[in-house]
Amino acid sequence: MDSATSDPTASAATHTAAEALAPSGRTPLTDAAETGLKIVVVGGFGVGKTTLVRSVSEIRPLNTEEVMTQAGVGVDETGSVTAKTTTTVAFDFGRISLNERMVLYLFGAPGQERFWFLWDRLFSGTLGAVVLVDTRRMDDSWYAIDRLEHHRTPFVVAVNRFDDDTARHSLDEIRLALALPDQVPLVDCDARVRTSGKNVLVTLVDHLYKLALAQESAS
Repeated sequence: MDSATSDPTASAATHTAAEALAPSGRTPLTDAAETGLKIVVVGGFGVGKTTLVRSVSEIRPLNTEEVMTQAGVGVDETGSVTAKTTTTVAFDFGRISLNERMVLYLFGAPGQERFWFLWDRLFSGTLGAVVLVDTRRMDDSWYAIDRLEHHRTPFVVAVNRFDDDTARHSLDEIRLALALPDQVPLVDCDARVRTSGKNVLVTLVDHLYKLALAQESAS
């Protein structure tokens, strides 16, 4: 399933997911779980993808982070993230149980260019995606947006507001800089805060539901 509009059951699935994400409580995964919804979190190096997956996951997330060494000097651009000491070398994985039968699986993609070859495989079977943006390095978002559009995968853009975001670009300015169409949702977030990360996922699921309804109406 490449997108929300490629499966006739997508409308019901995304609607159920939107309803289930709204409450604060979650039902633990049970043997009755039978439907998995795959979401991918993409973006540039050090933008907060691992942090977002970690903050919203109901389980201890799987992280493939390794300590950055001298071998990465000149390869990984750390100019705006000088405090970063680890990096994802495969993907992050987290999970949210939406109800007894439906589970949301989160995959965080590595941000460095040398790992981009993994992205196409991660996009396989993806219902939708979150593009995480750092306003200090918005150019790093272009590849993620381009690949998602190439795969025709629905996505939303979340601006991860850091403590040192002194420029404080408005969402309208960011939409213009990224040349985002009006129909692509754009929201602020703090990847460290669970409720903020959950709001991003609610926005994505609501977007997928609307796309599914539009597809049904057109058919």
